[in-house]
Amino acid sequence: MHASKSLQPTSSGSRTIILVVFGLFITLLGAILFAGSVGPVSIPFSRTAAILLELIGYPLPVQVTEREWLVVSQVRLPRVLVGALVGMALGISGAAMQGVFRNPLVEPGYVGVSSGAAAGAVCALFFGWSQFGRWALPLSAFIGAVLAVLIILAVWRSSRSRSIATLLLLGIGINSLLSAMISIMVASSSSDQELRSIVFWLQGGLEARTWEHLQLIAAPILSGCLLMLIFGRHLNMMLLGDDQAATSGVNIRLVRYLLLALASLMTGAAVAVSGIIGFVGLVVPHIIRLLAGPDHRLLLPASALGGAIFLVLADVVSRMVLQPVTLQVGVVCACIGAPVFIAIIIRSRRGGHAQ
Repeated sequence: MHASKSLQPTSSGSRTIILVVFGLFITLLGAILFAGSVGPVSIPFSRTAAILLELIGYPLPVQVTEREWLVVSQVRLPRVLVGALVGMALGISGAAMQGVFRNPLVEPGYVGVSSGAAAGAVCALFFGWSQFGRWALPLSAFIGAVLAVLIILAVWRSSRSRSIATLLLLGIGINSLLSAMISIMVASSSSDQELRSIVFWLQGGLEARTWEHLQLIAAPILSGCLLMLIFGRHLNMMLLGDDQAATSGVNIRLVRYLLLALASLMTGAAVAVSGIIGFVGLVVPHIIRLLAGPDHRLLLPASALGGAIFLVLADVVSRMVLQPVTLQVGVVCACIGAPVFIAIIIRSRRGGHAQ
């Protein structure tokens, strides 16, 4: 009963949601400005801000060189914005799926999206499809993600047990199968260049991302985020159990299908241009939940913005920490996310024993 009351909308709760989301949005803008300024070619924040404002139609009387303009507008900004959208997709998808499964250890990759995208991309590299055009690789990754999810859902619907735990187990099984197929292709790689391309994609990265990549993922990710925000109240009700949610007017099966479809669409689009990036959809919703509570009306938008901030800053670390060597951003996310995740588990277990 207490949990039910704590998740009911109130005027003070609505103000809190607005303030937190606004604060995170301002933080994201600051992270984008910071990421656009730092790098091998350092550019003052004022000039980076002037370039960003001019790109959206608000020129400032600040002199910038042609080199600075090209570095920010053509090299860094597309990469930073792609990273922000990828982090946004992974963050909000992780929060939604943790609510659907009622399991805080779930992330988007658990239903086969990431493994399917990886299998599709590795097939494109292994069989040479990536030579047909610059979009062959992300398109193959997206198709692989969609096919993996469709297979899992088809098997789940045809099984005797249609519990949400069965769906999770099917996702784990498909992940193992696809990982084995990827390992076979890696072991059978015919050239060092092909092997290097496969390994780099599997590690996840934002190198050489362009405005065209941004255009490719902007519509599915932004529209998916907006649609997912509609289900905040439904997820709150589902946290109280299926019976309580059903008596409150929630069509549980429809909501689950829609949320899984939206999460798969956004994650597939994100992974198609960035490769496999783990821990964002797992750790960011955890941190937001610890700081702001379990209300999905706040958790969903905060996880989207938090995921964007996390990945933008992780990409800065990947570019700067070992100059002139550039790390893959997926490696940086794992190095940061894994210890945080372990700490969260230790903290939650201590809390459980304390109770």
